[in-house]
Amino acid sequence: QVQLVESGGGLVQPGGSLRLSCAASGTIFSIYAMGWYRQAPGKQRELVAGITRGGSTNYADSAKGRFTISRDNAKNTVYLQMNSLKHEDTAVYYCNADGVYTTVGLHDYWGQGTQVTVSS
Repeated sequence: QVQLVESGGGLVQPGGSLRLSCAASGTIFSIYAMGWYRQAPGKQRELVAGITRGGSTNYADSAKGRFTISRDNAKNTVYLQMNSLKHEDTAVYYCNADGVYTTVGLHDYWGQGTQVTVSS
């Protein structure tokens, strides 16, 4: 069974930085893409950033220039470096692993979420 465990959320002042981590555990042969989504109160979950196994990245317009996604394929871990944080970045951040190849085939998985609060 695959589990995604997120860490690194918390309370930060506007203009500050946080680094989120998400590690996938289990008998995993490969993961096609990993990414971060967020959901603010009363809003739909939205993509923040994604990265493929080969290193191709994509970002939401709101994240471009401030956030950087990276991954360590050997550790099945994805990171999100968030700089210049704004009040509107406050949300629960979810890790996603897309195209996870295990002994039971290809599936997608979600983490439980980590709260990011930007407030003075």
